[in-house]
Formats: sequence, C-alpha cells, structure tokens
Amino acid sequence: MKCKVEQSKLSGTLSCPPNKSYTHRAIFLASLVNGKSLVKNVLRSRDTNATIEICRQLGAEITEAGSNLKVKGISKFEKEEITLDASNSGTTIRIASAISALRDAKTILTGDESLVKRPMKPLLDALESLGAKCKSNDGRPPLEVTGSIKGGETSIPGNVSSQFISALFIAAPLTENGITINISSELVSKPYLDATISTMKKFDVDVEVIAPYKKYHIIPQEYKHTTITIPSDFSSVALLLSAAALVGEKLTVKVSIGELAQGDEAIIDILGKMGADVSLNNNAIKVKCPERLAGGRFDLSNTPDLLPPLAILGLKCEAPLELYNVKHARFKETDRIAILVRELKKLGLEITEKEDGMIINPPTTLKGAELDSEEDHRLFMAFCIAGMYVGGCTVSDPESVDVSYPSFVADMNRVGAKITTI
Repeated sequence: MKCKVEQSKLSGTLSCPPNKSYTHRAIFLASLVNGKSLVKNVLRSRDTNATIEICRQLGAEITEAGSNLKVKGISKFEKEEITLDASNSGTTIRIASAISALRDAKTILTGDESLVKRPMKPLLDALESLGAKCKSNDGRPPLEVTGSIKGGETSIPGNVSSQFISALFIAAPLTENGITINISSELVSKPYLDATISTMKKFDVDVEVIAPYKKYHIIPQEYKHTTITIPSDFSSVALLLSAAALVGEKLTVKVSIGELAQGDEAIIDILGKMGADVSLNNNAIKVKCPERLAGGRFDLSNTPDLLPPLAILGLKCEAPLELYNVKHARFKETDRIAILVRELKKLGLEITEKEDGMIINPPTTLKGAELDSEEDHRLFMAFCIAGMYVGGCTVSDPESVDVSYPSFVADMNRVGAKITTI
C-alpha cells in the first residue's frame, strides 16, 4: 500500500502514545517477578505485542485491563524447547535472548524479514562467554540459545546497540553468581541503558556502577512486584514536534512525562537551537517556528531515533544542517542514513552522506516525489510529515506504523493532514 500526501496545515491537539522502550522493559521485568505487577499506560503496538506474547510463552500470565496490563511473573522456567517470534522488534529479540540463556533448555528466536538482518553477534558472544551455547545465521537471527548461565564476567562492545548491554543487565540478577559487564568500546544510545537501570530500580533491583558506561556489576537479586506507569514516547513526540515546526499553525502536543527520563527529550533543546520557540506547560508542548530554521550541527550518538524527525527539518533550514555520530542508525529496522539521504534527495534537497550521518544544505526548489520508507515505521512517519510540507507526495508502507504508533495517520488527519491511502 501507499499513502498520498498533500500540503497541509495542522491545528488542534494531539496526545502522544506511550513510550515503546519503557513498555518493553516493564513487561519483561514484570514477567521475571515472583508475584503480580501492574504496568499502566502500556503502548499496544506490533513490537510490544511481540514482547507480550514472548513473555507468555516463557511462562508469565498477562491479562489486559483497559490500557494497563496485569502481569503474574514466571514461577519457574520450563525445561522444554520453545520457539519465540519477535516479529519486527530488535528490543524484544535481544532481551528475550538473554532471558533465554537463563533457561536449562534450547530456545529458538526468530522474527520477520527485517529482523533477521539485524546484528546479534556481540550479545551472543557475551552469552557464550558466560556459559550459554548459541547458534545463529552468521551473527543474525534465527538464533538458538541454550542455557543456563550461572554468571561471571564478560566484555561486550557498545558501538552497535545499547540493547545488547540492556539485555545482559535484565538477565544478570537472576543468575547464581551475578554478572560483571565490561563495555569494550564507546557506548552509543547511553540514555537507553539509563532507562534500563531506572526500570530495574522500579522493580527493586540495583545496578552497581563501577565506571559509568564502561563497567557495571549486578549481584544476584530478586525482582519485586510493583506498579509502574509508562510515560509518553519522546521518539514519537519528536516526530510530532517536527510536524509542528514544518506545518503547524496552532498545534498542541499533549504528553505525560513522569519520572522516567528519555534521551529523546533533547528534541526540545535542539529545536530551540534551530530558532524555534518551544514551550512546555501543564504537559502540553507548543512550537512557534520562524519562516526559516537556522540549521546547525547536532551529535545524535545518544539519540538515534531523532535522525528522521531532524533530517526532514532540513526542508525548512536557511543554513546547512549536519547530523553526526549516528552510524548506529544504519543498524535499525533499515539503514536509516542511506534511505533518508536517497529519499530526501527526491524532494530537491542537496545532501552529502557521511558514514556516521549527513549534511543537508538549504533547498532552492522543492518538488513532490514517490518516497519509499522500506517498511520502516519512523521513516514512514517522517516522510509523511515531509509530504505535508512539500505536497504532491506518495509514501510507501503505511502499515509499518503499527510497530510504534498505530493511530498516526488517523491522528494526523484529525488535526488537518491530507493523507489518503491509495
């Protein structure tokens, strides 16, 4: 399928969906509790549904209560071979792989056409160093993981994905000896590791920081039952704020921030540096944008999901916009750097692709185009927003948004977008 997108002006109020990363973590941790927990304001999407189903297969009892989930944790891992399907979710397969290494049985882990292209080798190597037996397709899914690991010390690189380290953290308290984790290279996406630690703390498990983002120690502990509320997803907020900056008139984005921090909140400061006036009052964000944005240089090493919403702002910049230190965006659902460069050039932007990002020069003439999101949910949403600014565009793969923001098209149309399925 495709969507046709015409020039639009947005006004009204949008409520941002709950955070995907915290939803994953909370469901996995609640499933590891010997007791009952309540996860409130859950994001229901293709990715988080995959996590729910995998946790059920591992032995958790999960029931729905409106927008909340009641989770009775796994009392004991069964000693039988199982196959877990993570669909499109990298977070799901990585955390599930580490948890599978706790089982005294074989676990087969797989996913869709996109997921089986994503790297897993650093995590598998770490699990093997701790005593697991792992097989893969040249470091990619489908995987076989056989435990059970007892703990120990391991090293893992941090320059591909912080999800590998988060997965080890989540499994570590349930090992007999605990785990010491050495991060052997510069860690990307640091706020996501902080999010894991914060969520573990909510379940009464502590992580000892020996050297920040370099070395950690986690002793054997039990996750305790709790009630946890998921905040709004600032990766999605960033896309909505980019829409406000490009085509917003009187657009308000409602958010629930809570006490769980998110690295992508940096979008507010970045928009300010680009010349936009961003205000946050009573959990409502408004953006006032000049006719042209200022451009600038922005390091996205800790916030790779900001790449799509920031790249499309190049359509409105009067000076070059450089996004760098985000090579790990090439290992997401797609190679987001390459696809953004290729597709935004179709709209008339002059872009220089770098190994770790891109430089976008101010446009002279913009034109509509057929944009291919390659079934990547964040690229689909970004290209739709770009289409609202340029007009005369089509964008492929609208069904991809069910990964993180299932109501995106309906929400956009409700506040004035002209997006139709063709």
